[in-house]
Amino acid sequence: MRFGIVILPQFDWPDAARYWRAAETYGFDHAWTYDHLAWRSLAGERWHATVPTLTAAATVTERIGLGTFVSHPNYRHPVTLAKDIATVDQIAGGRVLLGIGSGGTGFDAHVLGQPELTPRQRADRFEEFVHGLDALLRFEEPGADGISFTGDWFTADGARMVGEPAQRPRMPLHLAANGPRGLALVASAADGWITTGGDDDGTDAWWRGVARLVERLEAACETAGREPRAVARTLSLDSEARFSLASVDAFDDAVGRARELGFTDVVSHWPRRTGIYAGEERVLDEVAGRLDALR
Repeated sequence: MRFGIVILPQFDWPDAARYWRAAETYGFDHAWTYDHLAWRSLAGERWHATVPTLTAAATVTERIGLGTFVSHPNYRHPVTLAKDIATVDQIAGGRVLLGIGSGGTGFDAHVLGQPELTPRQRADRFEEFVHGLDALLRFEEPGADGISFTGDWFTADGARMVGEPAQRPRMPLHLAANGPRGLALVASAADGWITTGGDDDGTDAWWRGVARLVERLEAACETAGREPRAVARTLSLDSEARFSLASVDAFDDAVGRARELGFTDVVSHWPRRTGIYAGEERVLDEVAGRLDALR
């Protein structure tokens, strides 16, 4: 099993460098940050931009994977995101993991004056977004014409990806999905699956919901003719009512349950002082010392 940590983009640089360096020193396999303009209960707090944060993180680390948790089409276009994140990947020496979701219905969904979308529209847009990124990040430019595609949501007219991808055939795409169409897209187009579980915050009920999602992913893979175990599976262990780093025992329990369900990767959040994901860094210290034994 691989272990990841989410570092929310709330710290000013260079103080933030401590967290990214520590994530690597602790021995985490990957470190992530949210790709939002603002987020839920933290919307009134300091919140830095994602791509500059990951770029800076790439310059102060050497080994750890760096990811978006998750990017989405609410305010991004495949062409500009592909160029930005491919540049980060080049700076990082091929360590970027691109997490992608359909885009939530909160602040990011209307901050640019966007109209409210139906679930079907969001699913349609998600599919176009993923397929556009897939084409762009492979850097397969047909001569001088660049990369072009036209859809209902996104268009690229001769887009150019300069150089060569730092990872072949492109950086890994990890799709966040719980619904039928999203899971089908994971099965057909993704390297990995990300889930935060269902809406139920009761511990046992939440884990039963996660188990059902695993079953649905495996069914989608079988329908697509893909070996289910070929898809990396990442589970966010945290919700507002359940924090995996509340104690070492809580972390061990969550990791054990995730392992039983076949997850290849788990992700926790760096403890905050107050509010959501509140906890103590001493617990993180203890957990980090156990990662090798838990792998």
